[in-house]
Amino acid sequence: MRTLTNYFCTVLLLLFGFQAFAQVTLTRDLDNFRYPDQRGVDQFEAPKDTASTFTGVNVRIGGASTIQFQALNHESTGMPLDEDGNPVPLIEIGDNFNLPTANLDLDVHLYDGVRMHLRTYLSSRHHPEPYVKGGYIQIDKLDFISKGFMEPLMKNLRIKIGHMENNYGDAHFRRSDNAQAIYNPFVGNLIMDAFTTEVGAEVYYFKSGFIGMVGVTNGKLNQAVSSPDQTDPSFIAKLGYDNMVSDDLRIRLTGSVYYTNKNANVYLYHGDRAGSRYYLVMEPDGASTSSNFSSGRFAPGFRNEITAVMVNPFVKYGGLEFFGTFERSAGRANGEPEDRIFNQYAGELIYRFGNNENVYVGGRYNYVTGEMVGGTDVDISRFNLAAGWFMTKNILAKLEYVNQKYEGFPTSDLRNGGKFDGVMLEAIISF
Repeated sequence: MRTLTNYFCTVLLLLFGFQAFAQVTLTRDLDNFRYPDQRGVDQFEAPKDTASTFTGVNVRIGGASTIQFQALNHESTGMPLDEDGNPVPLIEIGDNFNLPTANLDLDVHLYDGVRMHLRTYLSSRHHPEPYVKGGYIQIDKLDFISKGFMEPLMKNLRIKIGHMENNYGDAHFRRSDNAQAIYNPFVGNLIMDAFTTEVGAEVYYFKSGFIGMVGVTNGKLNQAVSSPDQTDPSFIAKLGYDNMVSDDLRIRLTGSVYYTNKNANVYLYHGDRAGSRYYLVMEPDGASTSSNFSSGRFAPGFRNEITAVMVNPFVKYGGLEFFGTFERSAGRANGEPEDRIFNQYAGELIYRFGNNENVYVGGRYNYVTGEMVGGTDVDISRFNLAAGWFMTKNILAKLEYVNQKYEGFPTSDLRNGGKFDGVMLEAIISF
C-alpha cells in the first residue's frame, strides 16, 4: 500500500508541477479517443475525427479499480504425480474476494492531431507492484510538420507507434485489461485470450465505414537486444466494415491476421501478464495466486512460429447485439515437425435496456478444440450467463455464472475430466 501511495503522489506532483510551470491543461475530453466509461462500450478502434479541439497541451488523468467476489468450485479426474510419485490434487478453493486491481491512464493531447497514451498497472494478480503495461503515440494529423501537410490523405489515415496492445482481432476491444473491465459484458476473457504488447507501428485507413490496417512489430513482449537471430518481425493486418446502415442497425465485420515465421517465444496467447479472472481454478495443490496467474485460460503452445486468423462479426439492432469470434491458429514449438492447429469459436448475445441502456443481460458460449504436443486432441468449452448495471457511466456492477469443461486431456494431466463452475460478482470503477 505504501508503494501505491508513493507512486500516486509522485505522479500527481509531477503532473500538477508540470501544469504550473508549462501551462498544461487538465481535461476530460480529447480528440480521436475511446472513452474509458459507458460511452466506450461497443466501440472498437478510437473514432477518426479530424475536427480539432486543441488549444494547448492537454492531460487527461484516468484509471480504473476493480474487485471480484468469487464463488467457484472445481473438480478433476486427472492424476498427475509429483517427483516422489505421489498424486497431486487440485488446490482447495473457497468463496471470497479476489485481489483488487487498479490501473492508471495518462492520455495527453500533445499537438493538433497528436495524442499519447500510457497505461500503468498499479496492482494486478500477477504483479501486486506497479508496472507499465505499455503506451503509444497516435497521429491523426501531420500539422506538426507544417500546417495542412498531407491534409487530404490524413483525413482518412492514422499512424500508431509504441510498445502497445497490438490490434489483432476485435475480441481484445471487449476484453478486461486488468482493472479496465467496463467494456466486457462478462467477467472473464476468452479461453484462448489473443492479446500481446509488442514494439511496432500500425497504419490505418478509414473511408466510408471501411477499415484497413497493416502493422509490423519486433515480435518481442520483453524487450532486449540479445539473441538477435532468434526472432523475426511479426506482421499484423486487419480489413473490415463498420457502419450504421439505419437508425437502429449497426453492422461490423472484420478479419485479422497475425503472422511470425520465427520467434524465440511467441506471446500471442501468453501476453496478458495481469492475470485471469478465475483465480486458482484447475490449479494443483500449492499453487499461488500470482505465479499461477493464467488459471482458466488455455494457450496452445505455439512458441516459435504462428499464423493466426480471426474473424469477428458484430451486429447491433436497437438494444440487442451479437458479437462473434472465429479463430484458426496454426503453429509449432521448437522441435515439432509440423504445425498443429487450434480453432476457437465464441458467440455473445447481449440485450441492453433501461435508461441509456444502463442495464444488460446476456450469454456467451466459447469453444476451443485442437491438437496438443504429442498428437492428443482436446476440447474446452465454457458457458457464461451475465447481467450488469451501469449505476453511473463510470460504475458497473456485474453478476456472472460460469461453467467450463475440459475433455480429451491425458490422465496424467490435472485437466483430465476437469470442470469448474459457480458465480462471480464484479464491481468496476472506470474514468
